[in-house]
Amino acid sequence: MAVERVLSGMRPTGNLHLGHYHGVLKNWVKLQHEHECLFFVADWHALTTHYDTPEVIEESVWEMVIDWLAAGVDPANATIFIQSRVPEHAELHTLLSMITPLSWLERVPTYKDQQEKLASKDLSTYGFLGYPLLQSADILIYKASQVPVGEDQIPHIEFTREIARRFNHIYGREPGFEAKAMAAIKKLGGKRGAFYEEMRTAYQETGDEEALESARAMIDEQQGLSLGDKERLLGYLEGGGKIILPEPDYKLTPASKMPGLDGQKMSKSYNNTISLREAPDVVAKKIKTMPTDPARIRRTDPGDPAKCPVWQLHEVYSDEARQQWVQEGCKTAGIGCIECKTPVIDAVMAELAPIQARAAQYAEDPTLVKNVVAEGCERARKLARETMRDVREVMGLSYS
Repeated sequence: MAVERVLSGMRPTGNLHLGHYHGVLKNWVKLQHEHECLFFVADWHALTTHYDTPEVIEESVWEMVIDWLAAGVDPANATIFIQSRVPEHAELHTLLSMITPLSWLERVPTYKDQQEKLASKDLSTYGFLGYPLLQSADILIYKASQVPVGEDQIPHIEFTREIARRFNHIYGREPGFEAKAMAAIKKLGGKRGAFYEEMRTAYQETGDEEALESARAMIDEQQGLSLGDKERLLGYLEGGGKIILPEPDYKLTPASKMPGLDGQKMSKSYNNTISLREAPDVVAKKIKTMPTDPARIRRTDPGDPAKCPVWQLHEVYSDEARQQWVQEGCKTAGIGCIECKTPVIDAVMAELAPIQARAAQYAEDPTLVKNVVAEGCERARKLARETMRDVREVMGLSYS
């Protein structure tokens, strides 16, 4: 099977907090051991909403990379790079904009949602309207097969698939495509060639998805075929042309269970976060001053954990025995609120300690961080250049 290539990015707009760690970074650390991974700082995307405060972006870029490394993202297992250092993203975005219907961009659900949420900002800009297309360029330029996203981002991946399909439909018909596809079938050998034809017929005549997957797997495993021939066989199999930009799939990320200090989702906009590099005394103070069940006015008043934000933190950090202790102690007034908060403080500190120790090492040696990013940018740019060579060729722009 072909290597699964995973791509994910994050906008640099401030300090990372435990919500980012539980919602994104822990997942990245896991994925880097399972697939080829590229993780990028989406600095151009940050400009779509922070175009008038670029200093926020500039300050956050390197700090964010330090947080990634401190959380366990390993440059030996993943490519870490900055979007704007790979200008091919912008070139592909421009070329894709030539074939993208305006109505496709206007119907992306987050377009109107974000405009309403950020009503204080003028977001009637081309950059804001076009950012889903820039996101598509980010994904397609690396021929990523998997993109980890939350549920709200699924429409963006569907949009990217539509863009790839449209691009391949318009530009995938290279001269003599069918003859080249037939020549590629012969290279499979008699038995495999017959199997390919049988699976192609089953898929195109009856929409048999299993036949499609079987043929794809056989093509992936076939040794000695050029990449061009493999792409022709895949395109011919599906009834199209050569696949220049493969369609990515979304990989639904586990929902972050990290609540904020007030019981809402942890978010900077709610001012309820604990940042990854928060000082221990500040962490302790933030948790000690968290609101609890309003019914517990005095120490002797019983409470209900379901009405207390601290209980949500116990659900993340405490084992079953500890949770039982909280339930019983709160409902009978057997424990006080500070007593209930102490194990949470200890657990958060224990989680942050190794992250903060690693962050301190990187913060002391900025050259190390810059070298990691420089190497990542070089690797990413090599892949991006290969895609752009193919794109320019089919769009008639590789003048030679």
